Amino acid sequence: SSLLLMSGVVVTVGLCRRLARSRLRSRPRLFAFLVEMFSTFQICACTNELSLLGNVEPKPHTALTLTYGFTVLHGLTLAGSTCNPCGTLQPMWGGGTSLRMGGLKIAAQFVAAVLARVFMHFIWSLEMAEPHFGALSQGCSSPLQTTEMQAFCIELLFSVVFQLAVLRTESVNPKYRVHLIALLITMLVYAGGNLTGAIFNPALAFSLHADCFYDKFLSYSLVYWIAPCLGKFLILYVF
Repeated sequence: SSLLLMSGVVVTVGLCRRLARSRLRSRPRLFAFLVEMFSTFQICACTNELSLLGNVEPKPHTALTLTYGFTVLHGLTLAGSTCNPCGTLQPMWGGGTSLRMGGLKIAAQFVAAVLARVFMHFIWSLEMAEPHFGALSQGCSSPLQTTEMQAFCIELLFSVVFQLAVLRTESVNPKYRVHLIALLITMLVYAGGNLTGAIFNPALAFSLHADCFYDKFLSYSLVYWIAPCLGKFLILYVF
C-alpha cells in the first residue's frame, strides 16, 4: 500500500508538471512556482511515507533500499527542480537567478512542504496500511538523538559533502549522475540517520518534523535550517 501510494504521488506530480509546462510557458514566474511546488511536494510526501517504513524488517536494509530507489526516481522525474532551499541559493549567489525568482522558488518549496504534510496526515488518518496505524498520535517524534552542537555539525558536514558531490558530478551523464547522488544520500542516511535523520534540506525537515519546530523552534532551525545553508555557503565560497 505504501509503495502504491508513493508511486501514485510520483505519477500525479509528473502529470501536473507536464500540464504546467504545456499551459504556463508564457507566464514564467507562475510556471517556476508551480513546477518547484509540485516537485518539492513529491519529495516531501514520499519521504514522509518512507519515514514510517524505517522499522520494516529486515532493518535497516528495507529502508535504505527504498531510500536509494526513490532518490533515483526523484532524480529521473524531477529534472530541472532543486526542491531544496539550499540548492536555490547557488544560482542566486552566482547571479544566474534573480532575487525575486529565487525567493519565489523557496516560497514554493515551503508551501509544498506544508501541503505534503497536510496531505500525508489525511492519508494516514484513513489507516489504509499497517504503518499508518498510530502515525498521527506520535506528535514530535524527535529525530535528534544527540546534542544540539553535534547535530549541528553533522547536518553541516552532510550538507557540505552533498553540495560538493552535486558540483563535482555536474559533468557526469545525467543517467549515471542520479545513481551517484542516490548512493551518496543513502550512505549519509545510513551514517547519520539514527542521530539527526540526515535531512540537510530545510523544506523537507519542516515537512517531516513541523511539530518539533513548533516546540523547539530555535534548536531545530539551528540544526535543520542554518546548518545546511551554512554548508552551502561554505561550498560556494570555496569554489
